[in-house]
Amino acid sequence: MQALSSEARAAGTVPGPCSVVTLDVDPRGYCTEHEHATRANYGRRLAVLIGCAFEGEYVSPAPSGSRHYFVPSDTLSDPARVHAMGIAGVDDLFGGVVPHAFVATKVISHPLIDENSAARPDGWSTCFAREVGDAVLPGFSCFSAGEALRAGRAMLDAGPVRLKPVTATGGRGQIVVERTEALGSCIAEMNQAGLARSGLVLEANLEDPVTWSVGQLLVAGMIVSYCGVQRTTGDNAGEEVYGGSDLVMVRGDFDALIAGVASPSLRRAIEQARRYHRAVIDCYPGFFASRVNYDVAQGVDGRGEWRSGVLEQSWRVGGATGAEIAGLEALHADPGRREVRASCFEVYGPSVLVPADAIVAYQGTDSRVGPLAKYTILPGDRHADAP
Repeated sequence: MQALSSEARAAGTVPGPCSVVTLDVDPRGYCTEHEHATRANYGRRLAVLIGCAFEGEYVSPAPSGSRHYFVPSDTLSDPARVHAMGIAGVDDLFGGVVPHAFVATKVISHPLIDENSAARPDGWSTCFAREVGDAVLPGFSCFSAGEALRAGRAMLDAGPVRLKPVTATGGRGQIVVERTEALGSCIAEMNQAGLARSGLVLEANLEDPVTWSVGQLLVAGMIVSYCGVQRTTGDNAGEEVYGGSDLVMVRGDFDALIAGVASPSLRRAIEQARRYHRAVIDCYPGFFASRVNYDVAQGVDGRGEWRSGVLEQSWRVGGATGAEIAGLEALHADPGRREVRASCFEVYGPSVLVPADAIVAYQGTDSRVGPLAKYTILPGDRHADAP
């Protein structure tokens, strides 16, 4: 999408002397030992791409005449803090900036039950739901128990409804209800103060959906777009968790990406991600991001109708970032190359066999999650004798 790329580039700052630093946005989130180590690995590699030094964790403002390039743990949502750190555009961070904290959550994806009278946080945009249209699944965002119950009852006529806590990640805490009684019980058991503060998403449930990842990166003068699928794996406790992503990355914007896609369903997913991103830019002034990722689910709803829609957005270091940076490195090393395939893996257990040609972001034992290896391979670049 040409307009997206040009506007995103215009938001950037003029490159100058800099150092790359990691930043803990909130010590309660994405700050485990393996996440710290992984961000440091990404920071060192981004520093090479950008052509500057890596200084580790951020501790103080840069001296006059120099600047930092940040690798934050999460999307930045404090305008005063962003300004104080010298972050003015996409050339200043690997991630994104939003004008309000709720904009970085899945709650923006759906309309309110009543555009005029429903509860909402300060800064809420009523134009977003209209502009994003059918790029998302049918659903509502609610900030009170009464409104959630009303929305859920209206949706149950079309089939099961998925309740999605806004602050949970990776599908955690989500509940599918099929009857009004179950809906009321689930909503009554929720933390009402948290619901009023963060909101609750009610969304049409899809049976056995396929989930695509569609993203774009603006790093070191490159615009790279990608699509791919996620994998799940078992963690050290036996729970099903994120296990990696298989990406196809191309130079250029979303138009360049979609031009090489033959599958109608994948083209639909890319078009919906593009529309969602366009709506964020239009409806939430102050937003910009150098790393965007949209999860698009496709499957059959309760009425047996095939549906496709963006589930949520990510404007921070994510699970696929190992593959993203490996792809950026390959494209940076060969300016004539147009495409790269990259697959990242998260494998749990004490006896992980990492391929000899893998790019390892982390391998060790985290005190909270146990033994874990995170690595990336470039399948198209592997030699015939590689394991």
